[in-house]
Amino acid sequence: MQKDIYIRAACQISAQPPLSEEWLDAPVRYSEPYVRAMDPDYKRYLEPNVARRLGKLLKRAVLTARRVMEASGVACPDAIITGTGLGCIENTGVFLNALVREGEELLKPTSFMQSTHNTISSLIAIDARCHGYNSTYAHKGISFECALLDGYLQLKAGEASTVLVGAHDEMTPEYFVLLKRAGYLGGAPGGFGGETAVSMMLGRQRAGSLCRLRGVEIAYRPSADEAGRILNGLLQASRCSLDAVDAVMIGTNGHPRNDAVYAEMCPVLFPGKPLLRYKHLFGESYTAPGLGVYAAATVLHRQRIPGHLFVHAPGEAPRNIHNILFYNQFEGKNHSFILLSSCGE
Repeated sequence: MQKDIYIRAACQISAQPPLSEEWLDAPVRYSEPYVRAMDPDYKRYLEPNVARRLGKLLKRAVLTARRVMEASGVACPDAIITGTGLGCIENTGVFLNALVREGEELLKPTSFMQSTHNTISSLIAIDARCHGYNSTYAHKGISFECALLDGYLQLKAGEASTVLVGAHDEMTPEYFVLLKRAGYLGGAPGGFGGETAVSMMLGRQRAGSLCRLRGVEIAYRPSADEAGRILNGLLQASRCSLDAVDAVMIGTNGHPRNDAVYAEMCPVLFPGKPLLRYKHLFGESYTAPGLGVYAAATVLHRQRIPGHLFVHAPGEAPRNIHNILFYNQFEGKNHSFILLSSCGE
């Protein structure tokens, strides 16, 4: 039985032009510390009765899910799994502010109903008329990886043949200030707080897919030696070697505390490997790793790494890109490794 897992299609709405891959050739650059996503004209894609009652994040989730299902030819996935750090935080703020103003009287229920984290997966399921497995992971900076791992295991175990995985977070001005005070955002120039809306379809069909998903590993507080053993285990299970990895996508964001972990771990784990970045284009959020995996999948599909993705100017960019390793860490505690390969591998 075929057990290979593929990313069939992926779609994003972020700080880059939405529903497109323009960022690959002509990225939009930012110097601001806080950038909201570029929203498309929803009137072109969503029915008025649907768009009118949804907040921005829910519109993004429904639209990216629809586009991915259309691109992959899957009308109703077997499972829908979402990773989100904040959920629909804007609706939460609207409800709480109304609660303060109105004193628990005359409150509108819509903002409350759309403020919970699992609203996103539930709404996508309602829109797609999907009655299958539905789950939401809200684990801060590791939320997307948990959702992706769940989808990967569902497919490996034969519990599903198609899985829609999403990463969705918005950033309100108020919450940006809170995260800046907490030291999560607002570091050195080159990084900014952003928003994430990315959907991808996982399945077993190779033809027309973006790339192959070969493995996902998550670790909590590993030492450098432990992280190396976990990485080697992933590579061995995938019948791949570190020598065969063409580049490593990492989550540097300009914040000294965040980037120091990569500066310590990368020379030990991936000596001599070209390092790629993505948060300078898409921004930082709890589920930004979803955009990193999307970017790596796009690079493998296009078989080209643009110069603006390299952390350091390469001596010579790889001509044939077979394997990209995605490495993310959150607050030095949660570490994740995701191995992606071209469909030719």
